[in-house]
Amino acid sequence: MAHEILIVDDEDDIRQLIAGILEDEGYETRQAGNSADAFAAIAARQPSLVILDVWLRDSEHDGLQMLEIIRRDNPTQQVVMISGHGTVDMAVSATKMGAYDFISKPFKTDVLLHTIGRAVEEARLRRENVELQERAVDRVDDIVGNSPAITQLRQTIDKVAPTDSRVLFTGPPGSGKGIIARILHSRSARKDGRFVILNCAGLQPGSLETALFGAEPEDGGPRRIGVLEEAHAGTLLLDEVADMPLETQGKIARVLQQKHFARLGGDTEVEVDVRVLASTNRDLREEIEAGRFREDLFYRLNVVPVSVPALQARRQDIPELAQHLLERLCRAKGRSASVLANDALAALQAYDWPGNVWELINVIERLLLNLPASGEIRSDAVSAAIGQGAPDVMRWDKAPDMMNQPLRDAREAFEREYLLFHLTRFSGNISRTAEFVGMDRAALHRKLKLLGIQNAVRTRKVNAS
Repeated sequence: MAHEILIVDDEDDIRQLIAGILEDEGYETRQAGNSADAFAAIAARQPSLVILDVWLRDSEHDGLQMLEIIRRDNPTQQVVMISGHGTVDMAVSATKMGAYDFISKPFKTDVLLHTIGRAVEEARLRRENVELQERAVDRVDDIVGNSPAITQLRQTIDKVAPTDSRVLFTGPPGSGKGIIARILHSRSARKDGRFVILNCAGLQPGSLETALFGAEPEDGGPRRIGVLEEAHAGTLLLDEVADMPLETQGKIARVLQQKHFARLGGDTEVEVDVRVLASTNRDLREEIEAGRFREDLFYRLNVVPVSVPALQARRQDIPELAQHLLERLCRAKGRSASVLANDALAALQAYDWPGNVWELINVIERLLLNLPASGEIRSDAVSAAIGQGAPDVMRWDKAPDMMNQPLRDAREAFEREYLLFHLTRFSGNISRTAEFVGMDRAALHRKLKLLGIQNAVRTRKVNAS
């Protein structure tokens, strides 16, 4: 992503000189010769950095006055001051007012580039620090697994990431739609730009529009920069877009078409270059039928539809995903590596995961809180971490009943629970279940029919879907 730098100087040849130097280094530039033009340029789009001359002829404000206003309206804006008549006191005053640095004219090219490079890098590191805090829960940085559903998802992301196409992610709550969207951004041509998330759920129209478009200063307060402007040259994810009010839906549909908007309380058009992604756990076609979602916005967002599967639809990925999460959490917490025993992995596979990937992350965290000294996690710990929803056969709460039955009945009860558990674990796949339990496929079919398990498996699949 090319950083955009606004050069403010009353001498045209100086502006052209600086612009030529910066553009040769890959920066994008805009120019202004006085305060009015500079403020108009900033209002049109917030630059990455401002190079600002102290003395400006034929200008309403000088550079120091402009610095004060710029920093008031946007306290995070990086500004480098330049002057041909600078003094130590002037430099000290400028830095106290928030300037990143002060350069005297005539300047050396390497000094200018070094200063600008440091200023841009500091802004980038500050921004990344905020983003890392925001994404502290996004602990999955790759698409883990080899199930058919996840393989297809990975292929789709690899194909669509390098393009600029809009993508609509659908899937149940907790399935990791936001994580997949972040992965798509990291593999795109915009990966050096910002990845910004706006959660549309629970926001009233006024606050949502301020968050989207920003707002001009009121009563001496700062200018608010909206997520559309923050994500310029990057990616914006509209999370749970079905919760966006109809009035706001119309406005965002126009922005997607026109690629410009005005901040609230202003009339200056802000032009942005943003890749917009969206996610929802609802059926937007049903929402359209019910009059709760605009059809034009749906078609603008749904250029590439991507379905993120529920965790129970890809049970074979659970062992690899769980171990991946466990290793990441151990590293993050500075702990030695832990291992999930085979019976623990089986217990994780047998659970239905109504909370999907996020529930799995929470369970792995609970397991780490009560990690045994051996570092090996067994099925009883998994059952305790899952709680009341753990599979019955793993909690063995039927053991007292079995002990009060004749041997033949108890054996049948155990076989039924044992086979039902592994059928669930392997998503009803008879061949994989037969291989694991050590039975011939035909013999397993007969045993399932004898124990009346086949109907139970079908019922469980229907209820799960």
